Amino acid sequence: MYASIKDVEIYYEVYGEGTPILMLHGFSPDMELMKGCMEPFFQKSGASYKRIYIDLPGMGKSKQFAHLNNTDDMLDIVIGFIEKEIQNEPFLIAAESYGGYLARGVIAKESFSILGAFFICPVIYAARDKRTLPVKQTAAKDELFLQTLGSDIKVAFEENCVVLNEYTYNRWMKEIVSGMNRANQPFLEKIAGNYSFSSWFEEPNFEQPSVFLLGRQDDVVGFEDAFHLKDNFPQATYAILDGAGHNLQIERPILFDAYLDDWLKRIHDRKLR
Repeated sequence: MYASIKDVEIYYEVYGEGTPILMLHGFSPDMELMKGCMEPFFQKSGASYKRIYIDLPGMGKSKQFAHLNNTDDMLDIVIGFIEKEIQNEPFLIAAESYGGYLARGVIAKESFSILGAFFICPVIYAARDKRTLPVKQTAAKDELFLQTLGSDIKVAFEENCVVLNEYTYNRWMKEIVSGMNRANQPFLEKIAGNYSFSSWFEEPNFEQPSVFLLGRQDDVVGFEDAFHLKDNFPQATYAILDGAGHNLQIERPILFDAYLDDWLKRIHDRKLR
């Protein structure tokens, strides 16, 4: 389905019924990233939520985005989508990497009733030189499997993941690389040059159940900087997962599901108070 938001055609898909959860993927992939880690959980758990996945401008199947210039513009499209498709209904937000940066922008606007936030390896500081990053390292490796890969894809896999086995590779290709191959790279380069929010942004104070899932081996956004937000998110669970990089959701799937389940239970319990 498409929603026309400020002349941008945003592609989105909806699964299930109940309280909406808006799913925001990271920079370059598309909604397959969030669908890949979220839908198996909801199909298995039977939890009643309306899962709304969108392709951010320049990614996936979204169209007519050339007039956007920066992350402020990207946020305006996300907010416009919420206003049109979710309207005044209370909702949850789950977001990965750059999507997590946008989610903090949504929360900062204080225009919506957001019941909880789930952050997966979120961008905390837009500028890379401000990030506290661990040294690049591999957490686990299946040498026999790696020998079956062509040299180019093997190098890319080793650069982007820290758990190097067949399971992680298959999900990485299906959920992440597939979307990156569909991305409009010239447009993303323009946004990358204007990646930070402008001067309007002030860190939100958000007192709803939240989760920050962080990879100890994440050398893209790191894990330490998220703790600078602990006072802004006083109901947040923080988890640093060893054996996980920037693709935490596919490298530690059992723990990912456990923290997602706990988050939803905390939100449910708060509703009952």
